[in-house]
Amino acid sequence: MPYHDEELKLGQLVGSLQTLLLSTNDLESFLEGVAAVAAQVVEPPASCGITTQPDGRPTTVATSDARAAEVDQIQYDTGTGPCLDTLEHGLPVEVLDQRHDDRWPAYAERSVALGVRCSLSIPLTLDGDRTLGALNVYGFDRPREFGDDERRRVELFATQASTAIALAVQRKEQQNLAQQLEKALLSRSVIDQALGVLMAQEKCSSQRAFELLRVHSQNHNRKLRDVAVEVITRLTGQPPVTPHPFRRPDEPAGA
Repeated sequence: MPYHDEELKLGQLVGSLQTLLLSTNDLESFLEGVAAVAAQVVEPPASCGITTQPDGRPTTVATSDARAAEVDQIQYDTGTGPCLDTLEHGLPVEVLDQRHDDRWPAYAERSVALGVRCSLSIPLTLDGDRTLGALNVYGFDRPREFGDDERRRVELFATQASTAIALAVQRKEQQNLAQQLEKALLSRSVIDQALGVLMAQEKCSSQRAFELLRVHSQNHNRKLRDVAVEVITRLTGQPPVTPHPFRRPDEPAGA
């Protein structure tokens, strides 16, 4: 493919990251999309996997196909391989020809048997120093290693992908926080209803009513909200009515 066409294709692939970010609502689908796009950066297309280690153990969070997942798993099983080196040191690791690379013998034997010939593992970094994970591009049965232009394009794509992934993770965290706040508000509504019931029954202040709820909750090792539900249900014969949670216009009912 002519150089100009390759650069145009790279620009289109990088641009598709923004489209993915805007069109996918969950992090898993977004990462799968990134892996699929990354596999197209080289020619002919390769297999791609994205590895992170949120709890200190490497985990494949997305792949372009099943073969990439297999190669990643070989590295986790043997404890060696280019992906793990990239995660450990935060530096790119290239394999020109896996059949003649003796850096990771246990990994090499099994990956070559799968058809891996060359690979590139590029760190996904935030602010240039914090490693989020590794973008692993595996070439199967290729006639040659990745060229200089291909390496450059994969590195440029990984840089843009790092930013997009960081934004997607931040969005996910914000969604989780919003859900926690929403749940807290709904619980508060039920508790307030129960306080009203106790204030009427016991002819006491709201502070005293809350103390009664709290003591019962602690003595019976139950959540405060569950005790509040019991108070309301005992009086009305029905569980409390809570406000409907906020739902975005594009979010399906029951989500």
